[in-house]
Amino acid sequence: MKQSPKPQPGIMDIALYESGAATVEGVANVVKMSSNENPFGPSEAATEAYARAGHNLHRYPSTDHAGLRAAIGQVHGLDPARIICGAGSDEIITFICQAFAGPRDEVIYTEHGFSMYKISALAAGAKPVKVPERERVVDVDAILSAVTKKTRIVFIANPANPTGTMVGVKELMRLARELPDEVVLVLDGAYAEYVEGFDGGAAMVDMFPNVIMTRTFSKIYGLGGLRIGWGFAQQEVIDVLNRIRGPFNLSNTQLAVAEAAVRDQAWVDKCRNDNTRLRAWLAEALAERGVPSDTSCANFVLARFVDEEEANAVDNYLKSHGIIVRRVAGYGLPHCLRITVGDEPSCRRVAHLIGEFKGSVADAG
Repeated sequence: MKQSPKPQPGIMDIALYESGAATVEGVANVVKMSSNENPFGPSEAATEAYARAGHNLHRYPSTDHAGLRAAIGQVHGLDPARIICGAGSDEIITFICQAFAGPRDEVIYTEHGFSMYKISALAAGAKPVKVPERERVVDVDAILSAVTKKTRIVFIANPANPTGTMVGVKELMRLARELPDEVVLVLDGAYAEYVEGFDGGAAMVDMFPNVIMTRTFSKIYGLGGLRIGWGFAQQEVIDVLNRIRGPFNLSNTQLAVAEAAVRDQAWVDKCRNDNTRLRAWLAEALAERGVPSDTSCANFVLARFVDEEEANAVDNYLKSHGIIVRRVAGYGLPHCLRITVGDEPSCRRVAHLIGEFKGSVADAG
């Protein structure tokens, strides 16, 4: 009997990705606060572009993404020639690992870093190296201490997922200066739009030839279902990444909707302002109920409970009332729940239920 083909080294070390739940058995009309989606959805301009795109489903998309790159460049003040687009920023991360890491190489990510860094490193045959954070914040000294002659890539999300914390620009600059020239520093700005005035690391790309910034349309733009992301780097780096990018990796629909979305910055401003207000309210309401969280710079809060048992009990209690949040034990935070900032009724409801749970436990004690 023939044996099954053997995968490349590292592939079988990848744990299957588990996305945030969307349903609860036996519960109708659930409120999903588990996947950091924009509760207000995409802008009207984006939905109108989506409807128009239906007329061109028989046409192949452009291979150069020129229209979308031009729009991104105009809005962010960047050179469109130095922008690459992909199926979510996840695909850009995959390109980076394919292009710059391989067998016997090492890829650094931080203790509570986004799981795709490890997955993409393993898929490229490289060794993922996890370094500690300091109180759930990226520790530049720990990263520099972990760099070896085998290090090829360092991944940092800023703001970070699932912690919501940020590392300061001065520290990032120090990291970029002290990293060896051959080490690529990836600044993942998936949540950058939630920080007013923050460029996600674009200025650092202009200063350092080994820095790459990635961004996404899945969060504040409300286009998670379409999977659109982009990256910005020096021209030589973009030329490398484009050599492994599939020519038709984005559809006409993705390109048209993303272009309309990025040009509607009034919607982005509204979503940022609403998120800032509701995030502050939710964090304060949870703190009043005995549930602390770090200052979040994203569209979620990382609620910290006494231990894993309490976190799981709260999660189950919320599910029984139709609220879905995210357990993050897989990120080394078993005593925490990541709660997406929803609309105002959702935020009030989740805070009320957690307070109800904490009160019922206190009464029982």
